[in-house]
Amino acid sequence: MSPEQFLARVAKNPPAPAYLFLGQEGYQRRVCKDALMQRVLTPETRADGVTQTDLENSSISEILDDARSLSLFATERVIWVSSAELALPRRLASSAEDGEEGERPSGASIADYLKQPTPGTVLVFECSRYDFTGEDKPKLERVAKFYSAIPAVVEFRNFTPELSRALAQDLAKKHGLKLGAAELAVLLDACAGDASRLASEIEKLSLYVDAGRPVTMDDLRIMVPNAAQSTIFSLVNALGKRDRVGALRSLDILIREGEYLPLALTFLSTQFRLALAAKEARINSVPQAVSFFTNMGVRIWRDRAEQVMGTATAFTKEHLAKATAAIYETDKKLREGYKDDRVIMETLVFALTAEAWSRSLRYPVCR
Repeated sequence: MSPEQFLARVAKNPPAPAYLFLGQEGYQRRVCKDALMQRVLTPETRADGVTQTDLENSSISEILDDARSLSLFATERVIWVSSAELALPRRLASSAEDGEEGERPSGASIADYLKQPTPGTVLVFECSRYDFTGEDKPKLERVAKFYSAIPAVVEFRNFTPELSRALAQDLAKKHGLKLGAAELAVLLDACAGDASRLASEIEKLSLYVDAGRPVTMDDLRIMVPNAAQSTIFSLVNALGKRDRVGALRSLDILIREGEYLPLALTFLSTQFRLALAAKEARINSVPQAVSFFTNMGVRIWRDRAEQVMGTATAFTKEHLAKATAAIYETDKKLREGYKDDRVIMETLVFALTAEAWSRSLRYPVCR
């Protein structure tokens, strides 16, 4: 079941005797954990009613024995078991026969307990080590098979870019923050869409920004780690649109703030490479770009996809290839220690924002 389904069931029905929590996404897992604690325990019994344990230090048989025993201090209990994957044989890639021999005793003991669970006691086995994609997928499937006796399984999958944006908007509304589209895009980029970080940064901003005042880029630059890169994104976006004045303004801010210019070039190079890839694949819309890069394993937000498509529209395929080469040469000059970095970067800006390009982009050597 999804976290939303879990929350709905816990709110309306008595909790199940045991749950299996799977996945790395931490924000929804924390929300579900809090909801379960509030459903099972009262504020007075919470101190004595929660048992936190880890399979690194305990065995499943010991945990089940604890669950069967009645507490002298609490009639309702939650036993939270971390590192659930450690109950499996160490070699997850072992043969099916070996796996079955190692798994049967613990799996059977869980099934036996669930036939007659202790009233008022809820067991939660948590596996947050593996994800649902890539090399982790078969490992997570093996964990699910091991705990197949537990019917209530909650899957905590990573947020999609769209869900991250929706969550940020909901949290901002909850905290009374006024986040504009540009500020929201920078916040999502700075947090890489991570739900837990979004919640933390929005809470910090709500304490810093005066009530009723919109959140500004300066607020983000001060309060949110990595948000100082917003000026770099502004430079990248301006160059992608061939906005020479805007690009020079952003470059001036970066130089005055002492920003590491090769970092700006790294973002710029990524922008043009993605635009070139979109051009070669004949991508014509932002949704197509999001789908295309996601299938390639590149996690991209809608705002970022809009920037990439804007760059792909502003430049021809030939110009994008030349721009990528020009950025590489500029980065090389910066790293080789030429005296005036500003002249080198301004030369690149003038070249990328020129209406007509020569057959090859060449830059004067600045010593």
